[in-house]
Amino acid sequence: MRTLLFALLTVLAIHKSVGQGLTDDMKDTEEQLRASTKQINQFFRRFNGEEDENGKRYYPSDKRYRDANLRRKYVPVLFDTQTGQLDATTAKEFVKVVTDKKSPAFLNFHQDDWCAEVETTFKYKGRTINGTLYMKLQPQGQGYEWVIQDVAFRQLSQWFDKDTSNEKQFLHPMSHELDFMTLRKALSNQKHAEQYTSDDYQPDYLSIFLYELNQGNLTFVSARNVAFHFFAIDGYYFSIANFNRPGYNSGWLISSLVPLANEDQKQQMKDYIYRKN
Repeated sequence: MRTLLFALLTVLAIHKSVGQGLTDDMKDTEEQLRASTKQINQFFRRFNGEEDENGKRYYPSDKRYRDANLRRKYVPVLFDTQTGQLDATTAKEFVKVVTDKKSPAFLNFHQDDWCAEVETTFKYKGRTINGTLYMKLQPQGQGYEWVIQDVAFRQLSQWFDKDTSNEKQFLHPMSHELDFMTLRKALSNQKHAEQYTSDDYQPDYLSIFLYELNQGNLTFVSARNVAFHFFAIDGYYFSIANFNRPGYNSGWLISSLVPLANEDQKQQMKDYIYRKN
């Protein structure tokens, strides 16, 4: 009898231990889910101090709305800390700048200088090609809409391989005396007529993309690997990406941060992102 009672107590103790373990695991998972920034809108709210630690919204009438101390706690956890891509000193200075009590910096979803970069797959005349769409928000009626701002496709850019050497083909400077009859030879059997454009000529890839799409030569297949680029904070560029991994440091996080000393550096960074270099 005593042996049976001991065995029963042992089983109950094991069940309690396992149950407690499951409860602890579930609690930890729940906390991780709360810590993860699961949506872009949530990233904005956490960056601005418009949400508490449990995801409860703050509004302008709330005492802790955009509270500086809350933001000093929240903004540092919006950085990716696992890939080692961010400089700790730069990140610390950035947090100090955006949470400054006298002149804090906030993100504005509808008005800020930011864009989405979307990696896509298309079919071009039956062949699979990859490319990038750059999206931005613009006003539409009583609300806003996402629009395609620019594109980057290797398939399109290779059509405009302009020769800039001294040996490039050109139209003779006296062509005007011949009523530009030299155009016949220049534009016959040419795969790269861009040789005869001005030095500052830049192809409009978005228009070409739309033309091929409207002609039925280009067919959308899928979108993947979305990232967002921000120039909304004076003196800085940063991007955010979605880190789908276990743990507290997951979801939409700041994946890169670069100080910008002037407008030239800002434009250089934009050219790099939009692949204009």
